[in-house]
Amino acid sequence: MTPSSPARVVVTGIGATTPLGGTVPQTWEAILAGRPGARTMDYDWVEKYALPVTFAATLAVPTSEVLSKPEQKRLDPSAQAALVAAREAWEDAGKPEVDPERLAVVIGTGIGGVQTLLAQWDNLKEKGPRRVYPLSVPMLMANSPTATVSLELGARAGAQTPVSACSSGAEAMGMAIEIIRSGKADVVVCGGAEAAVHALPIAGFAAMQALSTRNDSPETASRPYDTGRDGFVLGEGAAVIVVESEEHAKARGATPIAVLSGYGLSSDAHHIAAPEPEGAGASRAMVEAVDKAGLSAKDVVHINAHATSTPVGDVAEANAIRRAFGDEADHMVVSGTKSMTGHLLGAAGALEAVLTMLSLRDRVAPATINIEDFDPAIDLDVVRGENRSLPDGDLAALNNSFGFGGHNVALVFTTP
Repeated sequence: MTPSSPARVVVTGIGATTPLGGTVPQTWEAILAGRPGARTMDYDWVEKYALPVTFAATLAVPTSEVLSKPEQKRLDPSAQAALVAAREAWEDAGKPEVDPERLAVVIGTGIGGVQTLLAQWDNLKEKGPRRVYPLSVPMLMANSPTATVSLELGARAGAQTPVSACSSGAEAMGMAIEIIRSGKADVVVCGGAEAAVHALPIAGFAAMQALSTRNDSPETASRPYDTGRDGFVLGEGAAVIVVESEEHAKARGATPIAVLSGYGLSSDAHHIAAPEPEGAGASRAMVEAVDKAGLSAKDVVHINAHATSTPVGDVAEANAIRRAFGDEADHMVVSGTKSMTGHLLGAAGALEAVLTMLSLRDRVAPATINIEDFDPAIDLDVVRGENRSLPDGDLAALNNSFGFGGHNVALVFTTP
């Protein structure tokens, strides 16, 4: 980095609750072992509504096993997941002592408190207005995860909630860079949370033919880059990180996990759900992220791709990567970790950012599972079969997140 470059933003804590584990170490161990998180749902409403999709990537450790009963009662499941992940991240960061007016929270979500909204609508219809829970509105608000974490930590520099579909969690991390570099805060707790495993979202996604229908084999349903892919697997959970200015981290003796070096943002203005097929907007986000990191394409050795396992989306992203980096993409090894985690919607980018940092830390790119017949339309070096070692020395990795509405976000992480 040149002396005139913006202040470096470092990651000092990470936390997550996912379909693979209730903590980051549990999740990462499952990723490296290639274990899938999708499972058949046992909720009564699956049969009641004759849903065409009967599986999802639900939390491996229910929040009911971690949070107190009052917390469970007063928080929507999305906020519960955010609180679990934030507590782990804050602990991992060493519970930094920071002026509350220099501490901010940014947690994105794609849908927000949909479980509360639908449950209380049922209460209203069946039992009348007096039986609607008094905390319904604070629980169903999209900013509930952010508000919950800011209250937990006493953060007073700002509490923001990007709602940009499946790029929300990654966008929150990009916003954190801007907050720190603007001088508004020294520490930002950021990430994404989602808990939309419910009959209505599943029915809606299924109606638009976005979900896999491999009901007989949930564990093999998410198969990015395979010719037999037929849609994504809905997941739930949260991932949260603690970022701070390098100066602040050094002053308190913190050891960075990674550097959040670059952030790229663009929009397709193409279609409400379908990606722009040539990847023009997505490629702009990637190029911007690398440029802002003060790097070039040759510096990027690994990509944790959005790779949802949809027939159109996987090819569009592959096209975007080639458009952004040309022949330099040949040396970038690509992982599609949604093959194991499922698609956590607004939390997806945040979780995959954590996995990207762990890839840099441990110098390993996870294998994408369930690829039986690799799609020849994917002109990328996709890791499959076995995990791939990453080289020694200073490394950079890219994390892509794209959302309905044409939202494109790319993050660049580097070794500290």
